[in-house]
Amino acid sequence: MQLRDALDDYKRHAGDGTRFPGERRTVSGRFSGGDGRLVHVGDDGELRDFGYPLTGRTGLVRSRIGLAVGDEVDWLDEAETTQRYVGDAALVETVHETPRATVTRHDATLGDAHLTRASVEFEDGTAVDPADASLVVYARFAPDGRDDRVGQLRYDDAVEVYHADERDFLASATGFADLRGQLPATFPELLDDDPTDLPRDRDGDRYEEERLSGEVIADVPFDDGVATVATLLTDRRETDREAARDRLDALFSDLDDVDALREAAADSLPTVPESAPARESVVADLRVLSLLSAPSGLRIAGPDFDPYYEHSGGYGYTWFRDDAEISGFLLGAADAVGLDLDDWHARSARMYVATQRPDGSWPHRVWPRNGALAPGWANARIEDGPDVDYQADQTGSVVAYLARARAAGVDVDGLDRTLVAALAGLDRTLEPDGRPVVCQNAWEDSAGRFAHTAATFLEAYSELGRHGEGLDADALDDPDAVPAADSLPEDLAAHARDRAREVYDALDDLWVPERGCYAVRETLDGGIDDRLDSATLALAAAHRSFDAVGAVDDERLDRLVSHVETVVDGLHHETDDITGLIRYEGDGWRRADQISEKVWTVSTAWGANACAELAALLAAHDDPRAAEMTARARDLLAHVSPGGSLCEPTTYLPEQFFDDGTPDSATPLGWPHAIRLATVALLDDELPQFADRAAADDD
Repeated sequence: MQLRDALDDYKRHAGDGTRFPGERRTVSGRFSGGDGRLVHVGDDGELRDFGYPLTGRTGLVRSRIGLAVGDEVDWLDEAETTQRYVGDAALVETVHETPRATVTRHDATLGDAHLTRASVEFEDGTAVDPADASLVVYARFAPDGRDDRVGQLRYDDAVEVYHADERDFLASATGFADLRGQLPATFPELLDDDPTDLPRDRDGDRYEEERLSGEVIADVPFDDGVATVATLLTDRRETDREAARDRLDALFSDLDDVDALREAAADSLPTVPESAPARESVVADLRVLSLLSAPSGLRIAGPDFDPYYEHSGGYGYTWFRDDAEISGFLLGAADAVGLDLDDWHARSARMYVATQRPDGSWPHRVWPRNGALAPGWANARIEDGPDVDYQADQTGSVVAYLARARAAGVDVDGLDRTLVAALAGLDRTLEPDGRPVVCQNAWEDSAGRFAHTAATFLEAYSELGRHGEGLDADALDDPDAVPAADSLPEDLAAHARDRAREVYDALDDLWVPERGCYAVRETLDGGIDDRLDSATLALAAAHRSFDAVGAVDDERLDRLVSHVETVVDGLHHETDDITGLIRYEGDGWRRADQISEKVWTVSTAWGANACAELAALLAAHDDPRAAEMTARARDLLAHVSPGGSLCEPTTYLPEQFFDDGTPDSATPLGWPHAIRLATVALLDDELPQFADRAAADDD
C-alpha cells in the first residue's frame, strides 16, 4: 500500500463508525496464493498484492478491470458481483453482471505469477459486435516498494515495470490492442478534499507519463469470448527478461482453461480426505494457513491491512507465539483428520532452529521470507535493556512444539541443540517462586507476571519432560554462549519434569477464590489483577500436557473447571448479529464508536479448544463433567464454524467483530483457523463418546 492509497482511503472513510480510515481492508473478497505470492481478489474484482512479507516483492498495489465496448467502459467494480472458491483450491471465481454482459473471472496465483481469465457472455438482444469488445486492465505496480523513480519497458505482448531489483510484468495471451501509462495522483489531487477516481483519461501533454510510472492501462482483445492476463513478479538477480517472458508464454499455453487453473491452484494444498470431520471447515483452515505461509514455512499473522501503523502495529510478520501455536495445532490434528503435513512440520522446525537467538530465546517478530529481524517493540533481549520488553510466552510456545515434533519423527539439523538451549533459556526466565519473570503479555499491551506465560512454561517443560529422553547438554556447540546452560543437570528430561512441577505448584499464587478463576497477572507492584482474560484459557491444554508427566490432582481439576467456566461465561458477549467471547475485561482496542469490548475470533475459538482440552483431561480422570465441557466446546466452536456468526461467507475468520456484525482487523487471521482445525480434530478423535449427548441437547 502506497501513501497515496492510504490518503485516498482516508478521504473516503474518515468519520466512519466501523472503518478505520487509511487502511487497505481484506474483510471482504478472497485470497489466492499458497506458494509465496499472496493476491487479494476483492469482492468487486480489484487485485492487490499482499505478499511482500512472504517474498520481498511488492507487485500490484492497485488495479481495476472493465469491459469496453467501443468507447464505453463498464467497470466491473460497479457491477453486481458474486464470488466463490472453486472446489478446495485457492482458485477464485468472480461473476460480474454488467448492463450489457456477464463477465466471469477466474483468478489463480501460482508461485510468482497471477492469472486472470475472463470470459464474456453478452445479454440476449444486446446489439454488440464481439469484435468491438475488449477487457480494460488498469494496474499500478510498485517494484521495490516504490511509486517514484519507476520506469516501463514495452514488448509486443507484455509491459515490464521496474525500479532497481524487482521487475513486474503485465502480459496478455491475446496481446494488447492499446497500452498507455499514467502518472500517480498529483499533489493537488492529494490535497483535494475529494478522492481521485482512477484511471484518468489520456493526457497528451504529459508524454513522460507513458514510461515514467508504475501505472499502465491496457486494452486486451477477447479471443472467442475469452481474455487472459497475467502478472509476474521477478527479481533481476534471479530471472532475466527473456526467462520471465518465456514463463508467461508457458503459463498461457499450459493453463488455457478453468480446469487447468483449478488443478494448478490445488497443488499447494494438502489433500483433505472426503471422510474428514467438518470437511468444509478443515479445507478452509488449510487453505488459509497455506495462503499465509512463506516458502520458508513461517507464516504472517494475517494480511497487512495497516502498513503505516496508523491503527495497529502491523500484521505482516511472523510472531513465534502465533506461528508455533499454529504448528502445534497442525501437528496434533494431522493424524486425526488424515492429513499429510510432514513437509509443513519439517519446514517449521527448520526455521525455528535457524531463528533461535544465542541465549535460547526467540525474537519478537521476524520476516517470514528469511527469518530476519522485523520491526517490533519487544526486543529487550537484543537491546541493552531490562527483560520487561520481552515476550517469554513465545519461547514457551516454540519449545512445546519442537518437543512434540521431535517425538513425532521430525528430524532437522540442530533440533536437539535448539531444545537444550531453549531449556536453559526457560530456566533463566523462571523466578525462584516457580513463575516466569515480569515480561509482556500475549496481547502485547501490558507487562507483569502472567498466567498465560506460566501456562506456556508449564506446557513447554511438560512436553520436554515427556519427549526429551536422549537430550544432552553436549548438544550445545558453545555452552558458554547460553546463559544458565552451566546449571543444566545430566538428565534433562527429568529436570524439565521437575520444572513443570514447580510451575504447576506456583500457579496457586494466582488463584482468586472470590471469582473462582486464575488471575490474569501479578502486576508490577505485586498486586493481583483478577480480570477475566481469554489468554488464561491456555491453562487447560497446559495441564493436559502436565498430566502426562505428573498427574493433575482433584483440587486442580476443580479449579480448572471453575476457571474455564468463569472465563467463558464472563467473556460471553451476544448481540442480534454476533455471539462469541471478548478478548478480556476492559479491552479498549479498536472500538471506534462502540462502547463495549469487541468480540474476537481467537478468544472464541480458544474457548472452544480449552473446553475440549479440559473435557479430554476430565475424561482421562473418569470425571463425569467431561460431557458438559464437551457440549460447551461444541457450542463455542459453532460460532466460528461455517454458518456461525463469526465466520464470514468467505469461510474466513477476521480477528474481531463490531456488535453490528461488521468484521474488522486482519482477515483472515491464521491463529483462530488453526485453533478451529485442532478443535474439530480433538472433538472427533478423542471425545466422540459425547457426540450423542450434544445431538440430544441440540434437539
